[in-house]
Amino acid sequence: MTATFPIEPRLLLGPGPSPVHPRILDALSRPTIGHLDPQFLAIMDEVSDRLRRVFGTKNQMTFAISGTGSAAMEAAMANVVEPGDSVIVGVNGAFGGRLVDVGRRMGADVVAVEAEWGCIVPPERLIKALRAHPDARVLAVVHAETSTGVRQPLEEIGAAVASTDTLFLVDAVTSVGGLPVEVDRIGIDVCYAGTQKCLGVPPGLGPITFSPRAMERITTRRVPCQSFYLDVNLLAAYLREERRYHHTAPINMFYALHEGLAMVEEEGLEASWQRHAEVGTALQEALVERGFGLFAEEGHRLPQLTSAILPGGREEGPLRSALLERHGIEVGGGLGSATGKLWRVGLMGAGATQDTVERFLEAIDDLIPRR
Repeated sequence: MTATFPIEPRLLLGPGPSPVHPRILDALSRPTIGHLDPQFLAIMDEVSDRLRRVFGTKNQMTFAISGTGSAAMEAAMANVVEPGDSVIVGVNGAFGGRLVDVGRRMGADVVAVEAEWGCIVPPERLIKALRAHPDARVLAVVHAETSTGVRQPLEEIGAAVASTDTLFLVDAVTSVGGLPVEVDRIGIDVCYAGTQKCLGVPPGLGPITFSPRAMERITTRRVPCQSFYLDVNLLAAYLREERRYHHTAPINMFYALHEGLAMVEEEGLEASWQRHAEVGTALQEALVERGFGLFAEEGHRLPQLTSAILPGGREEGPLRSALLERHGIEVGGGLGSATGKLWRVGLMGAGATQDTVERFLEAIDDLIPRR
């Protein structure tokens, strides 16, 4: 018997989700077992070990939140931010703005250090804000801003935060697996990701890691975390030897992430970074040859997520719809101040191949004939 809802396959070249390899789809279909079954607990532990390697950390508290990357973002903030705390956030796109919103909902006094969309937040401006607010609980930035295709430098910020009591929080949702993140080397205290980007796994889990310094803050909070579901103090009892019931984990999604991380290890993490870099550069060069403009600041462009302005002042919406209808290819439109101005083209996970680039360019040449 076939499913009652036939789905037309798409080539997913938007900002996420990314294409899912058949091995991962096969893993999803394996028998569902209980969330306290010894087999599942072993898988969960292996997922945490593999996440430590892709995050570049030895942090004990490294695991996958049962929820999407946005749940991991909220968990990151909810656990280390208390009402009345001062929080500094770099904002150069939609997801920096979301961190500001989340911080304010938690009662924090948020200092937004803003930069033009498409540009980095200059590290010196964030460090200046840190000096002006030495009591800041958190300094947060987005490493790979999915709304603009900008790669934010981290090293200088990490070095500045290391000598303070401020925690360094990094959104790496579109980074992990596609770019070096290197949590321990840079000095990141809280870092979170999503499964549906460069790891090539369906959306549904939010990898996250907390440094010992962050965990000390969490265990000595003045008031409990406002979220029961995302409270790391409670989650720790499920993740550690106690295995105390907290929630029913999405069993089959853990199978998928386990397989996706195995594939990253088989390829090699550095090889994965290189693959994403090569195909992203090839795409960007080909788009420029066809008259597209690149929105993100030169020298700070993500290879895995290209923000491209269409040639000749064309409207992006109708062409994006035609790309989906005629060629079965999905790309993203602009967000926020970039709405209607650009395409966001993702080459992530199993979609980060030269064959994918060629198929996409053939479709572009059909929609926008070259002169």
